[in-house]
Parts: sequence; structure tokens; C-alpha cells
Amino acid sequence: QVISGGHYDVDCYVEDPNGKTIYQETKKQYDSFSHHTEVKGVYTFCFSNEFSTFSHKIVYFDFQVGDEPPILPDMNNRVTALTQMESACVTIHEMLNAVIDSQTHYRLREAQDRSRAEELNGRVSYWSVGETLILFVVSIGQVMLLKSFFTEKRPSSSGAGT
Repeated sequence: QVISGGHYDVDCYVEDPNGKTIYQETKKQYDSFSHHTEVKGVYTFCFSNEFSTFSHKIVYFDFQVGDEPPILPDMNNRVTALTQMESACVTIHEMLNAVIDSQTHYRLREAQDRSRAEELNGRVSYWSVGETLILFVVSIGQVMLLKSFFTEKRPSSSGAGT
């Protein structure tokens, strides 16, 4: 997910160790991708900002490797049904995983909104400084203009005497 920068979109691709592209998307703000690996080795993923080189972007990504270990010992090898306590533990575990996903989503949205708010705060601050400078220039100009209305202009004497 793109947290901040530009139009909140980025290009992404994933390659397996053989160089085969297994995922490719352009100009996405957020996306999810699941893949079961068949080849061992180093997988390469790249986020590209090629179409928007002047704006810097912050990108969040999360990947999970491997299967989650069973909650209860010998859970995969059971031939009997789970007890009420065991099924409650499994349900609670699944709900807690859903809570973790929701919290991650809300943290990302908070970071995105904070970035927008800080950018807006900077713009408002520059606008306020500009308005203050213009206010001072106009005030000084008005004082000088009013002062010129009330000062008596004396003709210059050219040295002619009586």
C-alpha cells in the first residue's frame, strides 16, 4: 500500500529465482498477492516510481512466509472432534488474527492521513506567512500614503530675497 507521495500509486512486480515474472501491476494504490512457491531461492520484488520521478513515495508491504503452526499440539493428526474448549481456542485465535489485520489497516490509514495533514499544515503555514508579509506591505503603504496627505508641501526657495 502506498502511504504517501504523488497520486498514491506505484508499479510493482515479483520474479521467481528463474527470472519468471509471477506478479506485475502498474499504478496501484494497494493490492494483495498470494503465491505458493514451487522453486527454492531468492524471489525479487520491485516497486517502481518511474512514471512519477519527482514525487517521493512511502510504501508499506508485508509478506508472510510459511504456514502458521497449529494452535494445539497434534491438531493435524486428530481423529476425534475438537472439544468445546479447543474449538473456542481456535475461534479466538482466528478472531485475534482478524483484529491484527484490522489494526494494521487502521495504522496504515492513520499514517496516510497524517501525511496528508502534515502536507496541508505546511501549505497553510506558507500561505499564512505570505498573507502576513502582504499585510505588512499594505499597512506600511497606507501609512505612508496617509502621511503624504497631511504633510505640508513647502515650495523650495530659489534664493530670491526681498
